[in-house]
Amino acid sequence: MLDNGDDFVEMPIDGTLDLHTFSPKEVKQLVPDYIEACLEKGIYRLRIVHGKGRGVLRDIVRSVLSRHPAVASFRHESGSGGSWGATVVDLHPRRAHE
Repeated sequence: MLDNGDDFVEMPIDGTLDLHTFSPKEVKQLVPDYIEACLEKGIYRLRIVHGKGRGVLRDIVRSVLSRHPAVASFRHESGSGGSWGATVVDLHPRRAHE
């Protein structure tokens, strides 16, 4: 469950975050919240689907990822899985003391 500011949104924490139903202003907090939820579940590779469009969501996602301390790397998804419509994220595993 993630807090979108007004309500909680129930969503599966399975490593894939589809942003098509969220507004750009929600994404700035949604992505870090999702990263934290994945870390808690031991998920260290994420797929964030932002769509191709004009690139607004993609740019916001990449801006958030570039500043998040748990993000080891990120890149466009390759092959037929979404290409530049999705970003693959590798996270640093959490240490036991964190």
